[in-house]
Amino acid sequence: MTAMVQTEPQADAPAEAVAPPVEEPSSPRRPSLSPSRAADFKTCPLLYRFRTIDRLPEKKSLAAVRGTLVHSVLERLYDLPPAQRTPEGALELLEPAWSELREEPGIAELFEVADDAGAETDVNAPESVEAWLASAGKLVEKYFTLEDPRRLQPEAREELVEVTLPDGLLLRGYVDRLDVAPNGALRVVDYKTGSMPREAFESKALFQMKFYALVLWRTRGVVAAQLKLLYLGGNGDALTYAPEEAELVRFERTLLAIWSAIERAVETGEFRPNKTRLCGWCDHQALCPEFGGTPPPFPAEAAAAAGWRTTLPVTPV
Repeated sequence: MTAMVQTEPQADAPAEAVAPPVEEPSSPRRPSLSPSRAADFKTCPLLYRFRTIDRLPEKKSLAAVRGTLVHSVLERLYDLPPAQRTPEGALELLEPAWSELREEPGIAELFEVADDAGAETDVNAPESVEAWLASAGKLVEKYFTLEDPRRLQPEAREELVEVTLPDGLLLRGYVDRLDVAPNGALRVVDYKTGSMPREAFESKALFQMKFYALVLWRTRGVVAAQLKLLYLGGNGDALTYAPEEAELVRFERTLLAIWSAIERAVETGEFRPNKTRLCGWCDHQALCPEFGGTPPPFPAEAAAAAGWRTTLPVTPV
């Protein structure tokens, strides 16, 4: 199933929408904004603070690590000659990718509750490694129902894209895959290991893709012809979207407004919690006022050292 989302056609974009690539300044970088951190702030400013300013540790999850593994396999898939980009060839990449990933801190501990036979010791115990790898393999196989990688030759995979906007805001993010057609048309592709969201949540899913489209437009002067989200969970679905130039101008204003709110929060140290149903997955409830916790003192020194402006007292080093 493929869902097509198209903006309403617009006759003539305003003059301000026609923007050449932005030149990178030579001055030192300011703190940057990524799609995930922008989404954090929109969801809960206090979560943004804990992740970006305090840099509090968070537990790894089996779902998140599985997503990392699947992304790694799909990235390596395009290192193979086109004829070898088959489901069988992709599954052969699972073990070497897992061998590297499991060496990272905190990964092995995710499976320690499972017994030697692979059975779960309690209802909350994690899967066995074998069952978990098999589930990752199914997601990799699902990819081949959505695209034929033998017919594709991406320009970039896991590519860092970044640009500094005229006001100094640095936008940074990693694109899963960037395809460039012979005529120069751009397609931005992102892999998701979950199921496609309901229509009401499509705009949130596309936020990340519009972010990438904005950076590419600002750096290359080309509006992406297609933004494509591939959902490998469930039945396997694709969500495609064709942004308009004027829409990217509006989206840039949205990011600048988010950034201004972040800067005000850093200057004052006031990051308010926002209780939502997502709180159940948050590692920081013990420090959150919404759950009876108390946040640690705002780390003004760390914020200043990272390049943030703050009106709070900073102890000289």
